[in-house]
Amino acid sequence: MLQLALIGCGAVSTAILELLRNDPHVRVAALVVPEATVEKARRYASRVAPDLPVVSALPRQGIDFVLEAASHSALREHVLPALTRGIPCVIASVGALSEPGLAELLEAAAREGGTRIHIIAGAIGGIDALAAASLGGLDHVRYTGRKPPRAWKGSPAESLLDLDSLNTATVVFEGSAREASKLYAKNANVAATISLAGLGLDRTQVLLIADPGIDENIHMLQASGAFGSMELTMRNKTLAANPKTSALTVYSAVRAVRNCAATLCI
Repeated sequence: MLQLALIGCGAVSTAILELLRNDPHVRVAALVVPEATVEKARRYASRVAPDLPVVSALPRQGIDFVLEAASHSALREHVLPALTRGIPCVIASVGALSEPGLAELLEAAAREGGTRIHIIAGAIGGIDALAAASLGGLDHVRYTGRKPPRAWKGSPAESLLDLDSLNTATVVFEGSAREASKLYAKNANVAATISLAGLGLDRTQVLLIADPGIDENIHMLQASGAFGSMELTMRNKTLAANPKTSALTVYSAVRAVRNCAATLCI
């Protein structure tokens, strides 16, 4: 049984913990959270996994791999040192890789430790096809993210729009994936994932929309190149505890973790 350190205790990580608590091949051996939230996380963990250690730093031994489902800062604080120690890491906060130099730091740490970084597809499908298509050359990649107004609260959209009284679909951002990931970090992980699989952060076009007429997160991927063209639309249910995040993100993370323990992966 593989021993997993799960970083974070927000809506995504708590949903992951519940899905993995009875897994026959993966055991969550540690829940890693900021020092200030250790006691709160322990109270939650006691209801789901009573014997789960809740700590503020990655254990020095007994961990086979790490799943980050926390925040951008967790990549520097926990993922970088884990990679240096040779522990493979699964990353959910893909938008963090828009920070100049961070992806290179992670890759260097993985090389030093002789290990690998796994980036989850998250709330979007077709990443395998897009990555394969990029080998033949891509001409155009565009991502459109459409979410209900409540999903944009706590983002720069709040200062641009009256989200509570919005009565028509309104563009909150149009630009590159790098800009989208920087400005809308909690809403643009999909944009970053698509860009990493395809044309890169600066050449991937992004359109973000607040739409009062929907109650789900709608992700659209359009791409064309030497392979031909593709269009993919996904209508994802959101996490009850966090409307910014699609429930599929949780399933994608758990799938990545189970693939680390599986003999047959798909």
